[in-house]
Amino acid sequence: MDLKARVVSQALAEGFVACRVCRPDAVPEVPERLGAFLAAGYHGQMEWMEERVSWRGDPSVLWPEARSVIMLAESYAPEFDPLAVLEQRDLGAVSVYAQGRDYHDIVKKRLKRLARWLIEQEPCEVKVFVDTAPVPEKALAQAAGLGWQGKHTNVVSRDWGNWAFLGSVFTTLELEPDAPEVDHCGSCTACQDICPTGAFPAPYRLDARRCISYLTIEHRGPVDEALRAALGNRIYGCDDCLAVCPWNKFAVSASDMRYHGNAGGTLAELAMLDDAAFRLRFSGSAVKRIGRDRFVRNVLYAIGNSGQMALRETAQALLDDPDVAVADAARWAVSQLDGL
Repeated sequence: MDLKARVVSQALAEGFVACRVCRPDAVPEVPERLGAFLAAGYHGQMEWMEERVSWRGDPSVLWPEARSVIMLAESYAPEFDPLAVLEQRDLGAVSVYAQGRDYHDIVKKRLKRLARWLIEQEPCEVKVFVDTAPVPEKALAQAAGLGWQGKHTNVVSRDWGNWAFLGSVFTTLELEPDAPEVDHCGSCTACQDICPTGAFPAPYRLDARRCISYLTIEHRGPVDEALRAALGNRIYGCDDCLAVCPWNKFAVSASDMRYHGNAGGTLAELAMLDDAAFRLRFSGSAVKRIGRDRFVRNVLYAIGNSGQMALRETAQALLDDPDVAVADAARWAVSQLDGL
């Protein structure tokens, strides 16, 4: 086999579900799209998106010496219906990707092993990225033929649905690029229709300021009261638009069982976590990154939406919490339950 074929074979052996190649300059549309997204303010409090825009918009600027980008997908498809927990209002719903061990740790190690193997085959320079640098992974994934950016803006594949993490290996080697994937969403609007907060102003456009994943993870301080009821019992992320994608009928089983876990729990239990208990419970999990205060804030919104008077005492106990957003969420939760 030639080198590219061996790269693909090795990537699959490492556990990735797909491997394709594109050029670093294969996404000329990104700067304009990114500029429009930022100009509209859709990024909300994610100020980091405004930094290094030239890198984020053009991978060839990020590392000018790179000649090829190896794009990889790793499945984390759930073994259960991720929407079922939304009916269990005494439980906290955590996004599928954060149920188990932090994907950054697992995917990056796989990428590094693949990169080391590549260097052994052909002396070259490499850099690996997994959602931790200003790299337009989704656009590169479509350019490489891994899938296409669906109407929910996430990457969808006819081979593995949309439950996958993306990673990339930039290299100075010249590898034959694959053909880009074309859009196969057709007339389907399932992901748009299910969004609880109407976060899609148009197909293929996301206003993060209304996205539950953004509100529960990235947003600092109190969430707009007009949006709190729509959060339901989602305390970390949201899977609605991903879960209803018809292409998931081709979903591939998760390549690593460490992605599966039970990061949720009862709202009564989770609301009482102090900082030390929170860190201990979510050690090694992506949930840990938002900290105890933001997490408990989310739990209190869920308590307010639970309709269960038995949780009123739990919320009341946090009315004087030192964190302003937590105390505000506790007051809101109590008022919601009192209004039943």
